[in-house]
Amino acid sequence: MVNGTRKVGRQAASSRLPRYLQVASVLRRRIQDGIWLVGDKIATLEQLEGEFDVARVTVRQAIELLQVEGLLKSHQGRGTFVTKPLKNERWLHLATDWASLIAPIRENVLELLPVGDAPAAPLIGEGEGKLAPSYTYLRSVQKRGSEPYALARVHIAREIYARAPKRFAAHPALAVLAEMKGVPIAHAHQSLSISAADVETARHLDIAISAPTAEARCVVTDARDVVIYLSELTYPGDVVRLNIELIDRRRR
Repeated sequence: MVNGTRKVGRQAASSRLPRYLQVASVLRRRIQDGIWLVGDKIATLEQLEGEFDVARVTVRQAIELLQVEGLLKSHQGRGTFVTKPLKNERWLHLATDWASLIAPIRENVLELLPVGDAPAAPLIGEGEGKLAPSYTYLRSVQKRGSEPYALARVHIAREIYARAPKRFAAHPALAVLAEMKGVPIAHAHQSLSISAADVETARHLDIAISAPTAEARCVVTDARDVVIYLSELTYPGDVVRLNIELIDRRRR
């Protein structure tokens, strides 16, 4: 183990991420944690090969990715150096209660995208609820000020969407839904997974291809157990923080 990490090569068989992305993730973390500061020379290619038990080409791909992100710069004959600190502005807290989930997105705005070949209905997992008769499908880039922070794919029950189409077209659908009168929300569930940006995500969120992303899936059902809202949102990994309070024995 080196700097608190195991060799990536031994973990690759159980991971869907390519090895160079796994290496890049560790190197990025070292910059974020201040192990390597701006101006520092990072480990050599030979050292990184040995540490992660990967081929030279894998290490080069990882370094090239971080160069595209502006974090590293290689100088022939001198080595590779850290060029800037990693931005760590995790303002979007994916909390575990409804109010805390809605609060940070309420004032954000949308840039609607063409829907293309829109799916007629969302794919519902076992136990997630029943399909509504029909849905409206929206694709958008959600923005905080002028900065894009999420690529959203959203299904809204058509009868719900018809009540406020202009608001759904201008604001995050979940925030609009939370403020609607006469919509009995019985259950809301959100799950989070970690991935890497594909070409479309990188373009819309202005991040590097294969940069870390957080993918949140949110399902909201009404009193009849009908899914009235289902979203899949992709966030840049550096804006998201997940808060889970495990134990709190303080007196209230």
